[in-house]
Amino acid sequence: MIELKKDKLVFSFPEVHPQAKLTIDFQRTLRIPDDGEEYPLPPGLGKFPLRHVDDYPETVPPKWIEHGGVMLPMYQSEALWLKFKSAHDGYYTPYPFAIKVATGKINAITGKEWSNGLHDDPQDYMIAPKQPWLDGYCVKKGQIRQFVAMPLGEGYSVEEQLTKTAEHGGLQIVVYPMKKEAFERRFSWQKRSSFVYEGQPLFMPGEPEEEPELVRWQAEDECVKSSKPDMAVAPGGRMQQEIYEDPYDFDDWDLDHPSRCFVHLANSLVWRAITNEESPTVPFTAKEYTENGFPWFDYYDDSATVLKGSEKLGGVKSVKEMGEEKGGVPLPENEPVRPEYIIKLRKHLKKHQVREGVF
Repeated sequence: MIELKKDKLVFSFPEVHPQAKLTIDFQRTLRIPDDGEEYPLPPGLGKFPLRHVDDYPETVPPKWIEHGGVMLPMYQSEALWLKFKSAHDGYYTPYPFAIKVATGKINAITGKEWSNGLHDDPQDYMIAPKQPWLDGYCVKKGQIRQFVAMPLGEGYSVEEQLTKTAEHGGLQIVVYPMKKEAFERRFSWQKRSSFVYEGQPLFMPGEPEEEPELVRWQAEDECVKSSKPDMAVAPGGRMQQEIYEDPYDFDDWDLDHPSRCFVHLANSLVWRAITNEESPTVPFTAKEYTENGFPWFDYYDDSATVLKGSEKLGGVKSVKEMGEEKGGVPLPENEPVRPEYIIKLRKHLKKHQVREGVF
């Protein structure tokens, strides 16, 4: 079952396990410069608004009704990233999920056209909570190309570059939970034990603390508009981000209970015509953000193995490169920046543990 709550997609699998719940939200962010340099992780500027396609049958394109799902507004050349958070109620370990993400039905990890199920050679999915975020296409080990919105039909998207057609656009997401037996076998010992004192549940002393949620600092956004109705996802600038190898057995995944959602990208001007709501203002440029001394981020998990990346995706052209071929300038305000304030986020810190910095 998929629900839309507070601009988040909530995937739940009560038929598999009561703890099998995953939330995904879509974060507005800086578009990093598309200049050949590699940048740290940009911040989250707040969630995109999400709406049910079925709530607007009179105003959305008929094809959107066929696909169902949800929609969100994006300006041309705006960027986004996906945030994954799995539930851990009753356990110290969040429930694991395998997540496939595609844009225009092109897998964002392998560059292959859409196929049902999971595949491990090469791995075409990510693992939550091991993978907290996805910012773009996995083009090489430790490097992605940022997700950037461009009009469908103008040749910029990965879908159009690899299939020579402009048919789908948007994002496609499929979530597979871990099998109940696998979860109980691996993590039943991590159940929380508690007793009640004066009506209040208390955790047994000496049990390990939960890891705090990793947060990419939320900045306030400020204020380019485009005119095409359907938006697709194209590759932008290069960013440092690792996509992690599945640490579990392939048979641990419950392939009989997938849950999938089509996320339509509406041009921000069309958004108002569809929903009668204003779109969010245009976010900071990377230059404005950096000049104001706001932080960028670096995240690593030293317990994980990193995927090598896709040669197929490594060969697609960025928005800037495609624009130069077309004789246009599709990316406004693409000046290089030099991030100096970079916060290093590391997994497996205890709740009260102080991370030692650089002197």
